[in-house]
This record gives sequence, C-alpha cells and structure tokens, in this order.
Amino acid sequence: MESSSSQEFIQHLINGISLGSIYALIALGYTMVYGILQLINFAHSEVYMAGAFAAFYASRSLGLDQHPGVGALIVILAAAVAACSILGVTIERLAYRPLRKSPKLNILITAIGVSLLLQFSGQIIFGADPKLFPEVIKDVVLFEIGGVDVRSMDVTILVIGTLFMTGLHFLVHHTKMGTAMRAVSSNGGVAALMGINVDRVISFTFIIGSSLAGVGAVLVGLKYPKIDPLMGTLIGIKAFVAAVLGGIGSLPGAMLGGVLLGLCEEMVVAYFSSTYRDALAFGILILILLFKPAGLLGSLQREKV
Repeated sequence: MESSSSQEFIQHLINGISLGSIYALIALGYTMVYGILQLINFAHSEVYMAGAFAAFYASRSLGLDQHPGVGALIVILAAAVAACSILGVTIERLAYRPLRKSPKLNILITAIGVSLLLQFSGQIIFGADPKLFPEVIKDVVLFEIGGVDVRSMDVTILVIGTLFMTGLHFLVHHTKMGTAMRAVSSNGGVAALMGINVDRVISFTFIIGSSLAGVGAVLVGLKYPKIDPLMGTLIGIKAFVAAVLGGIGSLPGAMLGGVLLGLCEEMVVAYFSSTYRDALAFGILILILLFKPAGLLGSLQREKV
C-alpha cells in the first residue's frame, strides 16, 4: 500500500514538472515584455494559439504524422516558432508601438482588443471545431523510477523546455543583444542615449517571447492533443499567474512560478478533486497579490503617481 502511494506521488510529480515546464515557457513571454515595456501583453495567449495551428497545418501538409520522430518534431517546432515570431512582431509594430507614449490604460485596452480580434479571427480562419494534434513523437515507456514508468512524451517536454529556457538565460546574460535588453529594461531613455536601438530591442523581445509561446503550444499539442481557436484563454491566464507568482519581470521567477503552478495543479487533481484544478490558479493569484505582490523572486518598485 505504501509502495503504491509512493509510486502515485512520483507519477504526479513527473506530470507536474512536465506541465510546469509548459507554463514556464509561456510565462516567460509575459515577463519579458513586461520587463521591457511594463506592459501585460494579453494577446500573448493568442500568439500561443496561432503557434499550435501553424504546427498542425505544417504537419498535415508535409505528412509528418505518417513519419513520427525527432525530425518531424523539429519541423513543427520551427513552423510554430516562425509563425509566432512573425505574429508577435506584427502586433508590436502595428498595435503597441504607436501607443508607446500613451497612457498605460490605452495600451492595456489595446492588448485586450488585439486578444479578442485574434480569437475571433482564429475561429473564422481555422473553424470553431477542435482539431486533433498530430502524433509526431511516439509516447512509449523509456525507463522506470521507483516502479513508475517514465514516458517519452514527458521526457521530450522536459528536455525541450530546459533547452529553450537555458538558451534564453544564455541569450540574456551572455550576448550583446541580451545586454541591450537588460539596459532597455533598466532605463530605456538612458539606453537610447548610449546608442542602443530601443525599437529593435523591443521587437527582438517580442520575437523571443512569442517564439517561446510557439514552443509551449507544440508541447501542449503533444501532451493534450486537441487544439481550438480559444485554447489560449485559460492556459494564458495560468501562465500569467505563474509569471506573477515568480515575480513579473523576473526570468528565473517565471520559470520557478511555472513549475510551482504545474506541481500545485497536479497535486490538487491527485489528492483533492479535478474540479478545483482551474480555480487553483485564481486562488494563487489572489494570495500572491494579498501577501507578496512582488512575487517570490520579484522586488517592489515605488512609482510616483
């Protein structure tokens, strides 16, 4: 009996880390844009949705579901990243850049408007009916841990998530563009005086953040193979909660918040009821705003009003 309980716990732990890795990838997009522009990009969840459909149609047009493997996975990842990058930078240039010097409320309303526009456009373009995401990676048992089967899907999600998050950390802290991003985040005006092209840095930030949403979309499609034009709404909210939990504007915070939210959600499903699964994110958001509004790794900033 005790052995069975420990096996169940390990299985839920694996599922929680896998789900948390996906939340972390999407949360990084929110926190990157906020760190640069002090803007919550509510259209980020629809960029994620577009990435899922880009991967779906790339797989169907190339027949990749008939030839599953690492090569097929790389192709649909590339399709999702390309589509999300283009959409993300287009949103920034057409919707946010003209309003950059406007009051924050104007940009916030615009972000919500872009989100709704993309949702309904997705229903018109892709159809409102759910679609089955192609199986480009076979879900097989790779090995056992404590009597628990570790499947290829969970390992794939964890490896891809870790690679992209490690790559982002290297980009931000060990490249010239990363230095420029941190400078603009600290003080955009001073960065411009130092010769940094602020518009270019902001566009690059949207490209990177949107790319991570595309990667997250593919991983969600692999693990929960059903996509639809409204798929970004709930997971977008949860990823936003993960970013706030870790500390909005903090990259390590977004990663930590995503993993913690995934683990908490999985444990609630395992030991309480799946009914509370979606409500958990909102409960965590309320608690964080009440007791630690800066998040776990964030810091409070005083602003003059």
